[in-house]
Amino acid sequence: MIDEFAKDNLHRRLRRDREALLWKLDGLSAYDVRRPLTATGTNLLGLVKHVATVEARYLGEVFDRPSPEPLPRWQDSDGGGDQWAREDETREQITAFYRRTWEHADATIDALPLDAPGHVPWWPEPAPNTNLFAVLTHVLGETARHTGHADILREGLDGRTGLRPEHEQSIDEQARAAHRARIERAARAARAAGRDGIRSLDLG
Repeated sequence: MIDEFAKDNLHRRLRRDREALLWKLDGLSAYDVRRPLTATGTNLLGLVKHVATVEARYLGEVFDRPSPEPLPRWQDSDGGGDQWAREDETREQITAFYRRTWEHADATIDALPLDAPGHVPWWPEPAPNTNLFAVLTHVLGETARHTGHADILREGLDGRTGLRPEHEQSIDEQARAAHRARIERAARAARAAGRDGIRSLDLG
């Protein structure tokens, strides 16, 4: 019973974070979903493409249930090719790929027990073998991590935040500015008091 509860709980959270990640694209232009928003090129549509590829591999070929989708070689995707959208790839193509990946991954999760053995050929020796519980936890962690990245990127674009559209609150620019100013004052006061431990260092 505890195994089924654990699997259902992990699976439910994975479904929640999948939807949250896709929602971060809602209402944005073709340029804004794909333009680099950090020094390393992180972008919203690339996050979706990357998470879809991760899920397709871990909840597919790891359990000898390869995805029906054509996937790049692991070495190619690991080099960053799955983290941005080429100019000939549309938002619709990438999000549809992600949704089809959900269906294949969900079938794997539903069909196998948590202790079902898996093999991850791209993991370093001596421990490439694993099971569904470890892989499902890994995929959930990856999805949650990148959904958090998407939260910050979207907030930086237009200020929208939240996990689900039904819980989104209207933006109060004045209240946000006051809150940010309060945090900035606290940070400056802590620096002035030497509470960060670097006041005595010679920073040049």
